[in-house]
Amino acid sequence: MFGKLLSKIIFKVAGWKLKGNIPPDLKKAVMIAAPHTSNWDFVYSRAAFYLMDIPVRMTIKKEAFFFPIGNLISSMGAIPVDRKKNNNLVSFMVDLFKDHEQMIMMVTPEGTRKYQPRWKKGFYHAAMGAGVPIVLGFLDYAKKEAGIGPIIYPTGDYEADLEKIKAFYRTVTPKYPAQGVR
Repeated sequence: MFGKLLSKIIFKVAGWKLKGNIPPDLKKAVMIAAPHTSNWDFVYSRAAFYLMDIPVRMTIKKEAFFFPIGNLISSMGAIPVDRKKNNNLVSFMVDLFKDHEQMIMMVTPEGTRKYQPRWKKGFYHAAMGAGVPIVLGFLDYAKKEAGIGPIIYPTGDYEADLEKIKAFYRTVTPKYPAQGVR
């Protein structure tokens, strides 16, 4: 409740609007959040998901789950990951999808806010392993739009599917355009 109210205020004050949404019958998906170039990306994307009623989840290292921050990030959808025990994050995510009837897992495939020409492939392998589609979430700072783009059903041809994904993100302007998808 509070998250949605705060999100409305953030969008109104900043002048952002929503575009698109996940189909109501889509219960499980890996959602890409790209291009990720600023800490503001989390603020606007999390606000957008509250406003769109998308129960997005994300993995965060377990060290971040200390009082009171742990309670806050957990309430926003964070799932703790013990990187010392879970060396295979893809398997961990596939198991999460198996254990939940509804799960939209947000992933930043760049792995950093700096420009990254090669994305980490875990998001793709998690989607393939769980048999779920990949949803393209975006923030377009030039248009002040936060939303949902195409839904990609992985074919097993990573390079071809990645080109479709990146083609969409080339149309989106990140906060720092020089760090966007090329």
